[in-house]
Amino acid sequence: MDVQGTVAAGWEPVRDAFLRNFEQRGERGAAVTVHRDGAKVVDLWAGSRDVDGTAPWTEDTAQVVRSATKGVAAAVPLLLHQRGLLDLDAPVAAYWPDFKAAGKDRVTVRQLLAHQAGVPVLDRPLTLAEATDLPTATAAIAAQAPVWEPGTAHGYHAHTFSWLLSGLVHRVTGRTIGRWVADEITRPLGLDLWIGLPEAEAHRVGRLGPVEEIEPAGSGALKLRPKRSVSEAYKDPDSLTRRAFGVIDPKPDENDPAYRAAELPGSAGVATARALAGFYAATLDGLFTPDTRTRARTEESAGPDKVLLVGTRFGLGHMLHGPASPLLGPSSFGHPGRGGSLGFADPDSGIAFGYVTNGMRKTVTADPRAQSLVRAVRSVALPAGE
Repeated sequence: MDVQGTVAAGWEPVRDAFLRNFEQRGERGAAVTVHRDGAKVVDLWAGSRDVDGTAPWTEDTAQVVRSATKGVAAAVPLLLHQRGLLDLDAPVAAYWPDFKAAGKDRVTVRQLLAHQAGVPVLDRPLTLAEATDLPTATAAIAAQAPVWEPGTAHGYHAHTFSWLLSGLVHRVTGRTIGRWVADEITRPLGLDLWIGLPEAEAHRVGRLGPVEEIEPAGSGALKLRPKRSVSEAYKDPDSLTRRAFGVIDPKPDENDPAYRAAELPGSAGVATARALAGFYAATLDGLFTPDTRTRARTEESAGPDKVLLVGTRFGLGHMLHGPASPLLGPSSFGHPGRGGSLGFADPDSGIAFGYVTNGMRKTVTADPRAQSLVRAVRSVALPAGE
C-alpha cells in the first residue's frame, strides 16, 4: 500500500499503525491527521476514495463521517453559551415552546445535550424526505413523549439528536445548524467540513460501504464481541436500541446526494481527516475559552446506556473517554462515527485527532482501526506508563 502524506520525526508509529490497518484489518481507503500543541505532526492518506473502486484517495478526499458529526455540532451550543446566548440550565421550552409537549416541559438544555431527554425514538419513523425537512422533523420530536423520565437516565439519541439540536439552534439563532457551523466555525477556520454538503463539493466525496470484520491475532485491539443482550437488542424490532437506529425508515442510502446534502448534525456530516483534526485543534487554541473547554470535558451522564446497553460517558454533546469509547485519556472529548470515523481533542496532551474511512464495520463506538491509531498516538504523545 502506497501511503501518502507526511509524518514528523518521532511520529512514525502512527504511520506504521495506519499501514497495518490496510494490511491486516481490511481498510480500503482512509486518512488520519494529528495535531500536537497546534502543529500538524501526522497527515496521511491511502487506498481508494470509493470502498468498491480503484480511483485513489487524494489529499482532499472527504467522506460521510456519521456520528463523528455530533462532536462538531456539539460545539454550537457550547459556543452559544460562551457568547451569552444560551443558558445550559434553562428549559429547552424557554427557547422552543412547542418542545414542552408530552411531559418535556422541564427538560433542560444540559439534559438534552447529555442524552438524558428520553426521546431517542419516535412513535412513527420518518421517511428520508420528512427527516431532512427541518420543520417536519423538529415538529415530530417536539410532539414525542419521552420513554423515560427526563433527567433520570441517559441513552444514546443516535438520530433524534439531529432534530433536537437543529430545533434548539434554529430557535436561538434564526439559522440552521449547518449554516451556523459554516458561518462561525468551518469557513473562518478554512475547514473542509460540512453539515449539509454543497453541490459544488460533491465531487470530492467517496463512497461508503461495508468491509470484512478482520482482527489479527495478538494485535492488542479492544475486544469488541458484544454481549448477548446487546446482540439481541439490535435484532429485536421493539427494543429501544433497534428503534433508536431505525427512526428513518427505510434506512437511508448514505451515498445518496440528497442524504449528504441534508443538515443532519447527528449523522450526515462530511469531512476530511484534516478538517476533523483541525476543528478539534481549534477547540484547544482559541475557539473555546478555558471555561468552555472545561465544560466540554466534564461528565454530565455516565453508566448503563438505555440504548447502547453498555456503559457510556457524555459531556455536553461530546462522548468522553471510557471503556466503551476509548479516546486518548481522561481529558479527551470528541465523538466516534458508527463504523469507523473518529475525532477528538485531548487538552492535557495538546493532541487533536481526526480519522476518516470509507470502509464501514459494525462497530458503534470503538472501531479497531481507529483504536490502533489512537494507541500509536498514545505511545508517542504520553510518557511511558501514563
